[in-house]
Amino acid sequence: MLIKGYDADALVAGESLLARPGFWSNYLLAMCSDGGCAERPVPEWFGDDDGADADAMSEVLFDPERWPVFRVPAETGPGAAVVYRNLDGDYGIDYLLTHPGRSYVQQIASWDGDFRGTGLTWRELVRIADSPFSGADGVQDTAARLLLVLPLLTDPDVPEEASARLTSALAAVGAPQDTASNTAEHLLAHLTRRSLHDPTWESPLSGS
Repeated sequence: MLIKGYDADALVAGESLLARPGFWSNYLLAMCSDGGCAERPVPEWFGDDDGADADAMSEVLFDPERWPVFRVPAETGPGAAVVYRNLDGDYGIDYLLTHPGRSYVQQIASWDGDFRGTGLTWRELVRIADSPFSGADGVQDTAARLLLVLPLLTDPDVPEEASARLTSALAAVGAPQDTASNTAEHLLAHLTRRSLHDPTWESPLSGS
């Protein structure tokens, strides 16, 4: 797999991992783990019985010899790619914008125990999620697409419908129906709180 700036021998398509137990709790739980909530986030929020599945998935996701890539191509406008950067001593997740028909990618954010970078508005995330490009390899399911790009949310003005949309996406990937709404509220609270701490926030797609 080729992504400019990355070792092609290490990159592997990660889309098949989305359906495996432990993936979504591994991917999203950290966003609710900064101590800002009275409730302690647990893997059960994302449909896992305990932390064992998340631990096992973590070993797969952070394998230094295989760097999973989750591609979210969009038919209209930029898409995204999520790369697990498994360098020894420099583990993290990189978030890239991709462009149809071009090899050029733009890294806009990373996660190294904390979020660094710019980010996107809620409406930009929804546009990416709802514009799957069937002619390109990658994730086509709109719920999974939204959740993969969710860590890029850096928007102080999330619309009212965001909670219901996120609840539906979580339930679609296996989160319990009776707690998906609560999980969605936790995720949005943490992400919007993060954006309000940055007075210089501006979407990289502003004006495009």
